[in-house]
Amino acid sequence: MAASSGFRNVACWLLGLAVSFCFLMPLPAGHADDYEVDLALVLAIDCSFSVDSHEFAVQMRGLGQAFMNDAVKKAIAQGVRQRIAVIAVQWSDERNQKIVVPWTIVSGGADADELGQIFINTPRQLTEGGTSLSTALTFSAALFASGPSAERLVIDVSTDGRNNSGPPVAQVRDHVLAKGITINGLTILNEWPTLNTYIESNVAGGPGHFVIPANDYDAYGEAILRKLVREITGPGIT
Repeated sequence: MAASSGFRNVACWLLGLAVSFCFLMPLPAGHADDYEVDLALVLAIDCSFSVDSHEFAVQMRGLGQAFMNDAVKKAIAQGVRQRIAVIAVQWSDERNQKIVVPWTIVSGGADADELGQIFINTPRQLTEGGTSLSTALTFSAALFASGPSAERLVIDVSTDGRNNSGPPVAQVRDHVLAKGITINGLTILNEWPTLNTYIESNVAGGPGHFVIPANDYDAYGEAILRKLVREITGPGIT
């Protein structure tokens, strides 16, 4: 009886070791089931002093309408897994960052329309402050740990200003890129005509990164639509 019990203990131990080993082994590359979604996307929305109530409403309406656009729906449908995950953050100075839309899976036209309506109806939920792009990047990068597994990790930063609060943004950018995260920018040039150059040099980075300028807030809707289609489709698309 004792020998039989010992044999069962050893057998159980070996089975447990084999199961543990399977969990430690990397999954084979190139299969759709490797990841839950094609893209995990953090939308980081500027709510600093330079963004008034009208400009904020233009941002949210443009973002919502973009997700409801057929071009975005088509881009999602063209992915290997045909689904993406999106989370939205409002940010201003180093004390103010807030998740306003939690991780949401978008896997079809109905999902995209629903998320679009959510964005259009999302109010400003932050106290206005300075412009801490660096803290916005740090906060956004940490969100991927709670999101679904994704083939690509992207932070989408929309802003009309330069970093004037918190740590130096270029140093933070480099730390975020080291985690395998791509940072793209949408620059609204109503206050800083050369902001796109600044964002390209100090904020954006990673595989296939890009910066899209909008001359003013009236041009934001068209710019964010082009940006989302490009982000969802992936690197190599212009």
